Amino acid sequence: MPEITLESLAARVVALEAQLAEQRATSPMTKYDWRQLVGTMEDNEFTRSMIAEMEAAREAERTEARAARAEDPAA
Repeated sequence: MPEITLESLAARVVALEAQLAEQRATSPMTKYDWRQLVGTMEDNEFTRSMIAEMEAAREAERTEARAARAEDPAA
């Protein structure tokens, strides 16, 4: 593995910033403010079901991450 220097880190940061700027420039979501979307979904069975599934998926990811951390506390 090559030695990490301040110069190599600075070059990586510059490359990442350029990549992020390009993504922001081409992303259709950059036009929208998330606050414009608050309250736009109807409160119905489908919406409640969708939210429950998203929360369950996030909790499963958290549980998996906790288990991985417990197996390898150095990570």
